[in-house]
Amino acid sequence: MPSAADRIEFGPPRDAGSMRAFCFALLAHALLIAALTWGVNWKRTDQSVAFEAEIWSAVPQAAAPKLVEPPPPPPPEPPPKQPEVKAAPPTPNVDIALEQEKKRKLLQQQKEREELQAKKDREQKAKEDQARKLAAQQDAKKLEDQKLAKQREQDKQAQTTTAKQREEALKRMMGLAGASGASESTGTARQSSGPSQGYGARVRAAVKPNIVFADDVSGNPIAEVEVRTSSNGTIISQRLVKSSGNAAWDEAVIKAIIRTGTMPRDVDGRVPSAMVLSMRVKD
Repeated sequence: MPSAADRIEFGPPRDAGSMRAFCFALLAHALLIAALTWGVNWKRTDQSVAFEAEIWSAVPQAAAPKLVEPPPPPPPEPPPKQPEVKAAPPTPNVDIALEQEKKRKLLQQQKEREELQAKKDREQKAKEDQARKLAAQQDAKKLEDQKLAKQREQDKQAQTTTAKQREEALKRMMGLAGASGASESTGTARQSSGPSQGYGARVRAAVKPNIVFADDVSGNPIAEVEVRTSSNGTIISQRLVKSSGNAAWDEAVIKAIIRTGTMPRDVDGRVPSAMVLSMRVKD
């Protein structure tokens, strides 16, 4: 059986600080035990009893070797730098450049055509809007003209109706004032101003004796003479308004009227201020 000396001989080398550490450990344990003992026994009445204890180790123990960390591995060497290869600039292709320029021009022309077409569309739309606006204005004017024409027609009818009503009212007033006209008369005077039905024969009877005419003429020519008189029947003027075609007969009629001097009165005692005498040769 190996002895303690043998074990020590083949053991790890003795550390120079192991004994000092061992002594410190014993002292620490002793102090700890003393503190515990004093803490337990300080209240006891008997303070004379004291205990001491020592702890010894039969076999000295050596400390474990200090942990030594292995050195870090060296960093890996970078890979060898490859030589940089620069690509050669591409050789310009004339055909590609021409094709690109051709495409650019085509796109530009297409864009210009689209802009021109858009402009034409806008102008056409503006013209159509203007035409619609003008047509609407014309329709509105036509409708206004129709309304005005209808209003004028209504006003005219109203005026006609008013005139008829006024005329009828005037007739009624004249009738109430003693008008002498017949029921079918359309005049507005109190009495008719024209000659009576037999007044023409009376005038011819007054004028014919004053005619001096001995010529022999064919047919029965008529001379029409306008005669104007005063209120008492005195002839003021005479004028040939339609010749008979025989100058001698026309002159004979005018001279006969002058010789007559005064026209006869009508049945109402009045003499028309103007009259037209129709004188025939063979009456």
